[in-house]
Amino acid sequence: MKKLSFIMLAASMALVSCSKEEAEEPGSTNGNLVLNISNLAATGEHERYEGWVIVDGAPVSTGLFEVNENGEWSQSSFSVPQATLDAASMFVLSLEPHPDSDPAPSAIKLVGGAFNGSTATVNTHHPAALDADLNTASGSYILATPTTSDMTDERSGVWFLDLTGGMPAAGLNLPALPDNWTYEGWAVIDGVPVSTGTFDAGSMADRFNGFSGSDAAGPPFPGEDFVLNAPTGLSFPTDLRGATIVISIEPVPDNSPAPFAFKPLVHPVSASADDHVTFGLNNQTATTFPMGSVSR
Repeated sequence: MKKLSFIMLAASMALVSCSKEEAEEPGSTNGNLVLNISNLAATGEHERYEGWVIVDGAPVSTGLFEVNENGEWSQSSFSVPQATLDAASMFVLSLEPHPDSDPAPSAIKLVGGAFNGSTATVNTHHPAALDADLNTASGSYILATPTTSDMTDERSGVWFLDLTGGMPAAGLNLPALPDNWTYEGWAVIDGVPVSTGTFDAGSMADRFNGFSGSDAAGPPFPGEDFVLNAPTGLSFPTDLRGATIVISIEPVPDNSPAPFAFKPLVHPVSASADDHVTFGLNNQTATTFPMGSVSR
């Protein structure tokens, strides 16, 4: 459940916003807002990052920027009225569509942080962003195809469960996300990410079974058998040895068929991996999620 602080912040950001042009007032004395944030993914052709400072509960844009495939920013220092910077209580970074006719921040807020003096430490688990700490997330999976009676394709399915106790149990330990985010499982097969479906908790079935067989129902956990309806360029059944298994965090709504940049749990499947064996997922939050500082 979202924290009260997140709800109040989201409401205030939706009610009042200022465009980039409004941020720079004619004749005002401007200061510099400097962003030092690591692990920002490259922006697509129709995306831009936008910074916001929160002043009296309302967001004020500090400017747009891009990040290229080499991780190079188009801009990291922004001229903002000094009075606005002095009054700011918080910084938030959003991902915006481009072009964008809406002056308010999008629902995809990546990092946030409160100012303490001249600096704000920003991260994804701030209430203004994901409002969830993924550093403690953990998970496991098995290779199996429970929706088909064919015993020769057992390495063509992945299910996020745990068999170490002798019976299938939930394999994912994940914090609850705000309403505008959800989890999604993936198998990257020959370089192609193929979804296993979206879900809100590891103890529930996901919302997709379009690749699974029809001989039996899948277990009540996230996962998929890749036996039917292969995407272009792939053939099913497949062999997931050598593939990479991923849990991502996706915005809602999601306008991209590819995994979002937030991938807290990842594991490469060994070339010698056997079916019905529990494998652990690696938590890469600390090394791949955006974090850093903002100075005014």
